[in-house]
Amino acid sequence: MVKQSFDQFDDTLYVTAVQVATVWTSPNSARAIDEPGTAAPAKINEWIQNLTYEQNLALCTENRVQSQLLYGQPVLVTETKDNWVHVVVPDQPSKKDPRGYPGWVPKGQLKKVNKADWQKELSAAVTTNKAWLQNGAGHKEMELSYLTLLPVVKAGEDLTEVKTPHGNRFLQTKDVSIFPTEEGLKKGNGSEIVKAVERYTGLDYFWGGMSSYGYDCSGLAYAAHKANGYKIARDATDQAATGKEVPFDELRQGDLLFFAYEEGKGRLHHVGIYYGDGYMLHSPQTGKGIEIIELAGTIYEKELCAARRYWLDTEET
Repeated sequence: MVKQSFDQFDDTLYVTAVQVATVWTSPNSARAIDEPGTAAPAKINEWIQNLTYEQNLALCTENRVQSQLLYGQPVLVTETKDNWVHVVVPDQPSKKDPRGYPGWVPKGQLKKVNKADWQKELSAAVTTNKAWLQNGAGHKEMELSYLTLLPVVKAGEDLTEVKTPHGNRFLQTKDVSIFPTEEGLKKGNGSEIVKAVERYTGLDYFWGGMSSYGYDCSGLAYAAHKANGYKIARDATDQAATGKEVPFDELRQGDLLFFAYEEGKGRLHHVGIYYGDGYMLHSPQTGKGIEIIELAGTIYEKELCAARRYWLDTEET
């Protein structure tokens, strides 16, 4: 991701203290069946796997879930209500709030840390599908999602020591990319955007998903760009509003494709990543997995309404 600014945070800031925290629409949005997802520690696998298709779909159709946060991710707390806090997420841009994506998170899934601990010279990004956080004795404590970012205390050949909400812990060095915090991850080109997430072909769609336990359509697009040093908006409608407009006959790998109802003239409802040669990589809908499909002859061919490019061509710069 691009450079993280801490200017809007006080000396004490709140960060996500579970592997994946879901950002809910309101404190009343979570149901009894969602308890594994709202607990601390969260049981994200158990939660997703135990939801029926109808319960999963209702996260969308009943407007229950907004987004998700990864372990150690900073948030601004704006309000507290019983055991819930209202947050905005600075590194998830949104038209809903100029400060970042808004929503509600269980208070137990956040933890106060010193801002100075999160302003280390180096940061580590998980680059494998999942990575185990372990303690000094080598015991596995928490499975972290792809693209979890943590401040680096010391980088070693085998283990990298990182700051976490629960104190210093370790990650396998082979599982992370270490980069200068001030510079962010190295910017990639369109083909690298595709490569960043094509490994997730077959992974079940999850509404609001922002982790390698399940992505929604715009979450997959966001992650592909985050992995390559670009911070784009969280939602598809916002993603379609910026970036470089690309004519359909000039599409290249890594460009974002947007789709609207009424054969492209209605409300925008979906985003995919152009895969090349008339194909698209996307996370389609509840009940389906991430797939690579040919656009020709599909409903998507009729609904295509816009294309945007956020990546830089490294051969041209």
